[in-house]
Amino acid sequence: MKEHGILIIGGGLAGLTAAIHLALEGLDVAVIEIQQYPQHKVCGEYVSKEIEPYLKGLGVDLKISGALAISKFQISTQDGFMVQTELPLGGFGISRYAFDNLLFKRAQELGVHFYFEKVVETVFKEDSFTIKTKTGCYSSKMAIGAYGKRSVLDKNLNRDFSKNKQSWLAVKAHYNNNDFPENLVALHNFKGGYGGLSKTETGAVNFCYLAHYDSFKTYKDVNSFNKAVVAENPFLKKFLSTSESIFERPMTIAQIAFDKKETIVDHMLMCGDTAGLIHPLCGNGMAIAIHSAKIASELIVRFFSDADYSRNLLEQDYKLAWAKAFKKRLWFGRKLQGILMNKALVSLGIKSVGRSSSILKYIISKTHGDLIT
Repeated sequence: MKEHGILIIGGGLAGLTAAIHLALEGLDVAVIEIQQYPQHKVCGEYVSKEIEPYLKGLGVDLKISGALAISKFQISTQDGFMVQTELPLGGFGISRYAFDNLLFKRAQELGVHFYFEKVVETVFKEDSFTIKTKTGCYSSKMAIGAYGKRSVLDKNLNRDFSKNKQSWLAVKAHYNNNDFPENLVALHNFKGGYGGLSKTETGAVNFCYLAHYDSFKTYKDVNSFNKAVVAENPFLKKFLSTSESIFERPMTIAQIAFDKKETIVDHMLMCGDTAGLIHPLCGNGMAIAIHSAKIASELIVRFFSDADYSRNLLEQDYKLAWAKAFKKRLWFGRKLQGILMNKALVSLGIKSVGRSSSILKYIISKTHGDLIT
């Protein structure tokens, strides 16, 4: 059995950020991740600028990977009524292929251990964790769950949301389209779903959308659904008809859960999507994942350095800090989701908001945070 001070299950944005933060504090950290780097992931590849100061403090500069500055936001109804505004804070367009790999290389520089295996079981006993993979066994004093939206681990840990059948499907592909502005993130509605468009560091446009399975299931494949449903929005019809897909086939994820999740499960601290998934329409899941890793890491550093700071106190503090940072944003995202799934409401809302840029900026601010230092 291999031993480490801290084991992180999942090497996405949250897991890698926590690994870097903790390694900079001199702690013994290992990440168990199923996939080698770099890899594409289903994700809306716009990240709020709120995370930039914190990442720079970790020695990570998004501009090194060519991340594009995004300053404008656009949203349209199913029938093509569109409004646009300046983003109050702005953000970056960068693919998960580049972003995760940038963080991975920084973690390697700092001596973080990586095991590319699939975790099948976690056990907390006698104040330590035993984490089993298909081929090995690891132990640690502290563990972070950062394995994403959904995993067999959730069922093994008896998490409530994993028992429910989920109705959401996400689809992603990269496209060549020279006409799409590099400083724009756009959100376009269609029947039973909505999709985001933004350019990445390669110049390719990421198109990632969320669709309700009831809307999707009558079509034989993604391309058929795109032509029959997605393209009913005139902006998306123009984009799809004038763009060339770079991927051989679109990437998909099914059974996406937006249910409330526990932030502590069997004494494991959950980060990023593993702790709570913000609706893609908020365009801020990547920033929340990184911020959650910061919160967890700071408390873990205290746990290892202060003998009077118990595990129970750490867990209480993490629950409170998570709620303070994200509870309102996640709630607001769920409310916006309900509106966007109602054609009459979204049409009325966008057409009303279109008369006031300040109202639209206010809505955007409710799903974004302040600069994280």
